[in-house]
Amino acid sequence: MESTSPEIHSGVSAKCRDNKVEELWSLTSFFGYRTQTFVQAVNLLDRFLTIMKVQPKHVPCIGVCCLHIAAKMVEEESNVSPTHELIRISQSRFTVSDLSRMEKIISEKLCVDPNVVTALTFLHLYHSAIASLLAEREEIPSIGRLEAQLKACLCRLVFSKAKPSVLALSLIAQEFEALQSATLLKIIQQFQKHLRIGDSELLHWKELVAKCMIEYHSSECNKPDNKKLVWVVSRRTAQSLQTCYFSVPGLPTIPEMSWDESDSEDSCEDLTSGEDSPCGSLGSDGEGAFFPSSFHNCAEG
Repeated sequence: MESTSPEIHSGVSAKCRDNKVEELWSLTSFFGYRTQTFVQAVNLLDRFLTIMKVQPKHVPCIGVCCLHIAAKMVEEESNVSPTHELIRISQSRFTVSDLSRMEKIISEKLCVDPNVVTALTFLHLYHSAIASLLAEREEIPSIGRLEAQLKACLCRLVFSKAKPSVLALSLIAQEFEALQSATLLKIIQQFQKHLRIGDSELLHWKELVAKCMIEYHSSECNKPDNKKLVWVVSRRTAQSLQTCYFSVPGLPTIPEMSWDESDSEDSCEDLTSGEDSPCGSLGSDGEGAFFPSSFHNCAEG
């Protein structure tokens, strides 16, 4: 789904913004940050791009900086990635000092409030209220599934124009209509009436949410969580890594039935932990699903 607005501000296109948000989602998943961190980062990014004249070349630094600010507000201090690690994993070209300067600028221009109300805030309020009203009489979509849908929507600029309360209600209403539950739909109508949301407004955003979900379910969609980190290295470095891989010594085989306690000391001397090898064991980046497994299970059901 293409965003309807060509630009947020002069010089920054909707596509540029959307691509950066998708990258922030990938980084959020890589570092194990919470959904709230991602939502806060997108909120900061959109607000900053709206009030400031920004050149496209500065968007990568702004985006990563917004994620770092959000992580420090939401995550435990021990879980916040160091700035140099964040820059390295995001494969950005700016420095730690650049990120620090940008963080100061963003903090000065925006009201950085960890308790800012977002669509995620309303999503949790609605879900808790519905669960309380139903008292487990009916099964409702999990909050994880709804959060995944919200993250998908936030990757499109058009949803930044929606009121947080309306976007959250549209997500839940779209899910409840698929369940065809009269009780659930009645609760949605009560919420809608209490919040004074017009029928046409709710219908408009429900249709956009449904369209977004269809596109993100399609095989053509390049989903953020399905992206593996791609490291760009020189030919010399690649050759060095390949040589290093083949030079890792193999571990000796330990016979299961021929263990002799008298030889245990000598046997231990033959075993190595690999600490003397030129490099450690090769790691791999997990390829997670765009939506959690519970989402796919519910969708298939």
